[in-house]
Amino acid sequence: MKFLFIGDIVGKPGRTAVNVIVPQLRAQHQLDYVVANGENACHGSGITKTQADEIYDAGVDVITCGDHLWRQRDVIWLLTNEKRFVRPINYPSGTPGQESVVVQKEGVPAFAVVNAQGRTFMTELDNPFPMVEKEVAALKEKTPIVFLDFHAEATSEKIAMGRMLDGEVSAVIGTHTHVQTADDQIFPGGTAFLCDAGFTGAHESVIGREIEPVIKRFKTCQPQKFDVASKKVTLQGAIVEVDDETGKAISILRVSEEV
Repeated sequence: MKFLFIGDIVGKPGRTAVNVIVPQLRAQHQLDYVVANGENACHGSGITKTQADEIYDAGVDVITCGDHLWRQRDVIWLLTNEKRFVRPINYPSGTPGQESVVVQKEGVPAFAVVNAQGRTFMTELDNPFPMVEKEVAALKEKTPIVFLDFHAEATSEKIAMGRMLDGEVSAVIGTHTHVQTADDQIFPGGTAFLCDAGFTGAHESVIGREIEPVIKRFKTCQPQKFDVASKKVTLQGAIVEVDDETGKAISILRVSEEV
């Protein structure tokens, strides 16, 4: 089984990249499933049903999220109605939405997706480590193929999560920093790992935003409007091949495709 994970989709340029490139990658790599982090899909901050529908229509099976989950009020519809939308697992009990999902297609093994958010240098939620560990154990009763999108700032926290889950999940891929790392590997236990998938959007930018306002903010410490950039639109992420029976990763391939 093969799946594609797409790094943070940023605004309309990111959604355009998904629409153009996902069908190409599906055909080229014979992908069975596609997962995308969509937390920045709406004008670069948050997501609503409108953007989610566009992403699903492009061929994405599951959308994950992160710390910008609440930026758009309309996200509540996705949390309460959309079974293909996953929020970080470590929000307090009673928070709307689901923290994992198992998807199944005819002729393809069931595929479980979990979302978690880090705590280092970020708003502190509940501890994701024991929560993810418990959720993975429950999901493995349904399928050996489990993927975690770990939305976190610190590389050490992402690597620690990957090492903890080595041999227990098929892949752990980080999101949030919008800079694709070059540490794609398969850990000894058979878990594919990438510290950050990068982002999907305009790469002639500062992590998806227009360059000059960001520089001005750093120079003057004054508030600026960070509009979504539009040049050098690129889809980034990774393709993971997994053994259907054991759930262990066979290969991981970084993706960075310009529209």
